[in-house]
Amino acid sequence: MSTATATRPRTRQATAPQIQAAAAAAAAPAPRVVPDRRRVHLTGRGRLLVLLVLLALLLSAFAFGRSASHASVTADPQPTLTQVTVQPGDTLWGVARRLAPHRDPREVVSQLQRLNELDSSGLQAGQQLLLPVAL
Repeated sequence: MSTATATRPRTRQATAPQIQAAAAAAAAPAPRVVPDRRRVHLTGRGRLLVLLVLLALLLSAFAFGRSASHASVTADPQPTLTQVTVQPGDTLWGVARRLAPHRDPREVVSQLQRLNELDSSGLQAGQQLLLPVAL
């Protein structure tokens, strides 16, 4: 007769340090998953594109400002003029003060000289002056 013997499968026994390491790993919190937050880096072509866009915006703002200022200048009609005769004792300074008492007389004198194409501020009695109706 033959005898059959049953054998148990051999299992490996864990040592004390291995058990402690496994317990510590089970008790430790799971590592957090941190999203990758790298900075955006522009390539040379990207930098050139950003520069060109900024330049286009700057130029369009400049062009818009110039066209708006030209529109306001061209929209103003020529001032209505009246002609007066210079009386004895009249000066360009006195005429400027009577014409626009609220403004600086130097500016008004300069404007009257340009309007009447005068080389100096001296006036002669009987001379004709063009004066704007409203200043």
